[in-house]
Amino acid sequence: MNILLVYPKCPDSFWSFKHALKFISKKAAVPPLGLITVSAMLPDTWQKKLVDLNITNLLASDIQWADYVFISAMTIQKESVEKIILECKRWNKKIVAGGPLFTQESANYPDIDHFILNEAEITMPIFLADLRAGQPQQIYATDEYADLSLTPVPDFHLLSVNDYAFMNIQVTRGCPFSCNFCEITALLGHKVRSKSTLQVIKELDVLYHTIKWRGPVSIVDDNFIGNKNEVKYSLLPAMNEWMQNHQHPFSFNIESTINLADDEELMSIMAETGFRSTFIGIETPDETSLDYCNKVQNRNRDLLDSVKKIQKAGIQVSGGFIVGFDSDTPTVFQRQIDFIQQSGIVSAMVGVLNAPKNTKLYQQLKTENRLISDASGNNTDFSMNFIPIMDYNELQKGYNKIIQGIYSTRPYYKRVRQFLLNYNRQNNGQPKFSFSLVKAFLNSVLIIGLINKGRVEYWKLIFWTLFNRPGLIVEAITFTVYGYHFKTVYRLNK
Repeated sequence: MNILLVYPKCPDSFWSFKHALKFISKKAAVPPLGLITVSAMLPDTWQKKLVDLNITNLLASDIQWADYVFISAMTIQKESVEKIILECKRWNKKIVAGGPLFTQESANYPDIDHFILNEAEITMPIFLADLRAGQPQQIYATDEYADLSLTPVPDFHLLSVNDYAFMNIQVTRGCPFSCNFCEITALLGHKVRSKSTLQVIKELDVLYHTIKWRGPVSIVDDNFIGNKNEVKYSLLPAMNEWMQNHQHPFSFNIESTINLADDEELMSIMAETGFRSTFIGIETPDETSLDYCNKVQNRNRDLLDSVKKIQKAGIQVSGGFIVGFDSDTPTVFQRQIDFIQQSGIVSAMVGVLNAPKNTKLYQQLKTENRLISDASGNNTDFSMNFIPIMDYNELQKGYNKIIQGIYSTRPYYKRVRQFLLNYNRQNNGQPKFSFSLVKAFLNSVLIIGLINKGRVEYWKLIFWTLFNRPGLIVEAITFTVYGYHFKTVYRLNK
């Protein structure tokens, strides 16, 4: 059996890092972890080929070779998905589809032959058994949640490793919190389920020995510290020992909740292990809006102080911010700007509120007859899929004010300096010298320091860092590249 695994193209977005990747000659930020995990669930005797449309093209010969074409996708990849389906049907090939997009919208894709929905550890074995019996069904779905001890090591060997800026692994699924706009718990539940420590260490071994990876690794869990005791007392000590025994070949990026700041011991061992950054959904500094969206973990705390605690522990913070809550007033826009600037959160993803399907917010707005379209899945494309309480034009104007206020050249570089003052990096997390770093610096000089309109602020930052925080010059250069990407995504011309 020949299996073609196709990962659809992601459009340009905040997290695509498309405009930053060219500085280091990479084609995509991360590989399709879900798809290569599904690949590992298929029989070893089957021939498998991966085509990631973010790094290469899908050829007619690839489709002709295949007996089945497997697709996994998120909502943001809809446009590419439709093109893939048309091309497969042109060659009369059967399609097997799964992932968040199809789990939520399978009815919108009548041309798909077989849906492997929800968690593949449960639904894939049933499909394979029916396929062997010659009676495969169209839809395989479940209300149950998978035992992650059944999750195999992903087929990392299928990847064109050098085309990616990061590798990625998954440790847990699920989140104990219930933010009303978040679809994670609808898909993966409130109970945090974890791979065993041995499973995680085995995946690190495969990254290190099998594909010879060295560099950043994203842990894609929606809340890495959802089961804090398991992480703190079992997983992290083992990862720390592994990292020390292998001379710290990786650095780790995670997503977490703000309560990470409450545990200094946890942050210390994370930084010692090589955890370099975390993405946190801060959403808003407004307590009323936090209550509205049920962001209980962010309430009744000094959010600014919490961010700075994490930074001082040696972990960078990137953040998600939202405007458009029903309780928002026009004062929220300047408050968002002030918070982001004072926090030193360099990578601040600011979006207008949307309601993904199957969320509590979606159900509320449906009841109120305020929905107008499906969410695009792109947090920064200026779209909104429901009628807001605030005047829409005022909301759009305020949103643009935030983007201008944090990503125009001068405030952006001012925020980078604020971060460099807050940050206390661990020595074992120091970026290692590499040709890639030198190339990135030279490209930043050429593209940002000599050609770009913001070149004066660029050089001011470089010299400020050399005089004030010389040990963080790599971080400073990295953020000049990130800024170039963010400004391009938001299309700022000032």
